[in-house]
Amino acid sequence: MAKVLVTDALAPQGLAILEEARGIDVDYRPGLAPGDLLEAIADADALVIRSGTKVTADVIAAGKKLRAIGRAGIGVDNVDVPAATARGIVVMNTPGGNSVTTAEHAIALLISLARHIPQATASLKEGKWEKKRFMGLELYNRTLGVVGLGNIGRIVANRARGLGMKVIAHDPFIAKTAAQKLDAELVSFDDLLARADAITVHVPRTKDTIGLLGSEAFDKVRPGVLIINAARGGIVDESALAEALDDGRVGGAALDVYQQEPPASDHPLVRHPKVICTPHLGASTEQAQVNVSIAVAEQVRDYLLLDIIGSAVNVPSISRELLAQVRPYLALGEKLGRFQGQLCPGSIEEIEIEYSGEASEVDVAPITIAVLKGLLESVTDQVNMVNAPVIAQEHGIKVIESKSNRILDFASAISTRVKGCVDRLIVGAVFHGGQPRIVRIDDFMLEAIPEGPTLLLHNHDQPGVVGAVGEVLGDAGLNISRMQLALVRERGEAAMLVNIDSVPEAAVLERLRELPNMISAQLVDLGP
Repeated sequence: MAKVLVTDALAPQGLAILEEARGIDVDYRPGLAPGDLLEAIADADALVIRSGTKVTADVIAAGKKLRAIGRAGIGVDNVDVPAATARGIVVMNTPGGNSVTTAEHAIALLISLARHIPQATASLKEGKWEKKRFMGLELYNRTLGVVGLGNIGRIVANRARGLGMKVIAHDPFIAKTAAQKLDAELVSFDDLLARADAITVHVPRTKDTIGLLGSEAFDKVRPGVLIINAARGGIVDESALAEALDDGRVGGAALDVYQQEPPASDHPLVRHPKVICTPHLGASTEQAQVNVSIAVAEQVRDYLLLDIIGSAVNVPSISRELLAQVRPYLALGEKLGRFQGQLCPGSIEEIEIEYSGEASEVDVAPITIAVLKGLLESVTDQVNMVNAPVIAQEHGIKVIESKSNRILDFASAISTRVKGCVDRLIVGAVFHGGQPRIVRIDDFMLEAIPEGPTLLLHNHDQPGVVGAVGEVLGDAGLNISRMQLALVRERGEAAMLVNIDSVPEAAVLERLRELPNMISAQLVDLGP
């Protein structure tokens, strides 16, 4: 049974998915104290959280069996993702579950800010009638600047167009054509600052976005601009915003998130008359809570039971549909990497991976990681699909990935070339029915099933070599399940790939190497 520890409140619908999954044992302990968390996570295979649990490096180190961390929500600020990645733990979030809810909240903040709704409500409840004081701003035909056109930013842009606003956007990672479909004009950040009547941010909190709207940005804005932040605290520099509000560069601000949550009761922005505030309510609707709870439960279940990776932040996601499509290539890629890694007696400097034919038409990112995983298994027993790229980088291995339109002898092939201790080319292909095969080793063309203990023998093309090999293996009690032969006539050299039923002792390999006409004899174990 795989243990799933849940330490923040999860909607009953999500909890039921985990509890009803055969092979999963749920430990539901919302509000667990940090000290107790270190003890509880020791035997957990997965951890499910919201924003309340802080998953530090110490927590990750304590999770000796931990394989997955599922965050019900989009932000993973409370998870030490690099530490998780180094340990080979997949970190998943639910970016789509609360997109509509958060976008609607941003629009609500914008309208409330433009029409002074919270201040006017408070005034009226105090028995006042201050119509002139709360003169508002009509949003029709005004320009909204959207920073970040991800899932939430796109919905905000769409809703703003429904209000009759002109939408300009800044997102260096989106194509102009994608923005045009939203009827949004893609502009530079400085242009957005200069033209927007209101600016709303919808980007993750990273080292590049912290303080994105700060003193320098506020010096470039249109006087009286409205600022909305329903994304992450820290993207808007709070001290710089307070100064800009006081001197009139910014006309008002609406905040749902803060650099420190909850903010102090005497926080200058919370108490500022031109600022409206909500306590991080962007995802706080019943529908969103149910959506993200269901999503994270399904993701954790599918990963633990089916190896399906959904919405991961530190490894390419592999959906159910993609897994069905790439499963044969993942198996082949891992075998190729394992073959290369076990044949290399020293350090590897570089690996080139080329995809051709049908293999070049699928998402190759997880296949490349599978190659690296196999390659590094001879280096460490802690490598998996999550941390393989990190370990390769730590070992200084350069990874070159490419796709080719060249017509080869196979409809779908993956070529791997290792440089460093050796310079070796190994090519694999996926045959009909999804069967992986080794089809080339350097200049030798063959067709071998890559599984189990396998001998790679390189010899001069002379009579009697095959018989002598059979005699040595027979004397050692080793059964040959398959044997593939290849020949390069121009050099008078041959190669054999011999599948045997068990791993031979070192003495057997030495006898093979001592045979007449034998150039080299190497052993690899390619697994099931």
